[in-house]
Order: sequence, then structure tokens, then C-alpha cells
Amino acid sequence: MSPSNEHYDSRRHDHAPSDATGTTRLVLAIVFNGLITAAEFIAGVLAGSLALIADATHNLSDTASMGTSLIARRLSARAADDRRTFGYDRAELIGAFVNLITLVLIALYLTVEAVQRVMHPTSVDGTLMIWVGAGTLVGNVATAAVLYAPSRDSLNLRSAFVHIVADALGSVAVIAGGLVILWFDWTIIDPILTASIAAYILIQSYGMLRETISILMESAPRGFDIDAMADRVASLKHVGEMHHIHIWRLDETRVALEAHVATCDIKSLSDLDRVKQAIKRVLDKEYGIDHATLELEYEHCSDVLPHDEDIPSGTESPARPPAEAEL
Repeated sequence: MSPSNEHYDSRRHDHAPSDATGTTRLVLAIVFNGLITAAEFIAGVLAGSLALIADATHNLSDTASMGTSLIARRLSARAADDRRTFGYDRAELIGAFVNLITLVLIALYLTVEAVQRVMHPTSVDGTLMIWVGAGTLVGNVATAAVLYAPSRDSLNLRSAFVHIVADALGSVAVIAGGLVILWFDWTIIDPILTASIAAYILIQSYGMLRETISILMESAPRGFDIDAMADRVASLKHVGEMHHIHIWRLDETRVALEAHVATCDIKSLSDLDRVKQAIKRVLDKEYGIDHATLELEYEHCSDVLPHDEDIPSGTESPARPPAEAEL
């Protein structure tokens, strides 16, 4: 029991809402990308270009993925409640996971289509490819510019941003392919560029998918030295050792910890509480752990607790403190 009369209620533990500016920019990006997708599909069919249709398909998936990101972002802004006491921030991670899996599936589909086009080549309208590629490139660059700033702080928006960057590269590839077809009549460049777009998508998706899965699996942050942290806590006054340690990421920015901490030479429960607060300050300032649940254990404590206020009324002072106390 802490000497303070303040009652801690985890349901009142507030978390900052999502950035409203990022949400607005995401809505604009969805509108831009929807218009680009419609234009590319029509032009791809008219030009007979697989690269153009592939880029349009990718754009369509981007529009859907950004819609997923928007829904996830809206959910993540909800306040914590009785069922989800940590809040809804992980909704964005789930959105990112869905988007990244979609990206991987699209990349694999484009690879298969590229191989089939190599085996069964068709004529391609290079001029139409160039014009449509240039138009979509402008739209993709504008959309990427809208999403760039908020994407730096959110895996959810970063996955959508990578979708758009891949689209912009796809537009560049379409323009280059159209020029090659016009100059050299080398139609095989179309499936080659399609395969290149697919490879880029897979490479960019891998790192983000790995990080997203790591957080959803409640892994410790990459490179986090648990032994060094335990030694640092053990160096504090009245601390014996830290054990039964569990560290995980709640989302992209928050790290949580649960652990048992052995304490030595404690004379009162108020002293024990001061030790707990000292440990939490070290965890927060030096290791970025802002959610720490500590179970403090007695070792070699004094035989008598000297402060009557530390003992509930109507209870005799124990000859020794209990073997373990959870605060």
C-alpha cells in the first residue's frame, strides 16, 4: 500500500489521440489516388500495356489500403475503456499489417503476370503509355508529398506512403517503357518493368512487415539490452536484483515492462514506495519505458515497521514483514 491516498485507476490512464492533420492528409491522398487509378485502368486497356494495368492495379490496392489506414486511424483515436485499458492505438498496427500483406500479394501477382507476358508478348501503345505515365506520376508525387510528414511517426501511414512511392516509381517505369517501345519497338521492356516494380514492393514491405509483426507479437524493442537494464536497476540503493522481466512494445512509441524487484534493508513501506518510484524514473528516462509494473519483494528487511500509518487499523504489527508484497 502506498502512503498516498490517491487511488490509481488504469481506466483513467490517458493516451494522446492520433494527429488530426495526418488524418486529413490521408483523406486527400485517397481522393487523389482514386482519380489516378481510374485514369490508369482505362488507359492501360486502350494501350494494351501490362505495366500500365499493373500500376493501375497497384494504385487500386493503394486506395483500398489507405481506406484501411483511415479506418484504423479513426479507431486508434478512441479513448481507453474498460475492455481496452491501453486504448486502441494498435488498430493502426493492424491496419499496417493488412496493407503490407496486400502489398506482398500484389507483388507476387505482378510477377506472375510479367512472366506470362514474356511467354506471350503483345503489342503495346508506347505513346499512350508515356502520356498516362506522366499524368499519374504528377498525381503520385502530389499524394506522396501529402503523406510524407505524418508517415514518419506511424507505421500505418508509412505503409500507405510506401504504396504511393511504389506507384510513383511505377509511373516512371511506365514512361521509360513507353520511350523504349517508341524508339526500339522492344515490347519485352513492359514485363521487365512490371517485375521490377514487384521486386521494389517486396523489398520495401519486408522491413515494415517484420517490425509490425514484432510489435503485435509483443517483442522487446530491437537491440534492447535487458541484462544492462537489470544491472542498472540493481545499482540503485536498496535494490537487490531484478528478475522475471517481461518487456514489450505496446505500439510504435510506448514500451511496457513487468518485473519482480528484490529490495534490501527497507525500514518502512513508504521507503519501499520511494524505491519503486526511483526505479520507474530510471526506466522512463534512461530506457524509454513509460509503463512499468513492479512487484517488490522484501529481503533482509527490519523486524518492525516503525510507522503506524503504514499498517491498516485494527491489525497488529507483524513480527516480520510478509515475504513478498505487490505494490
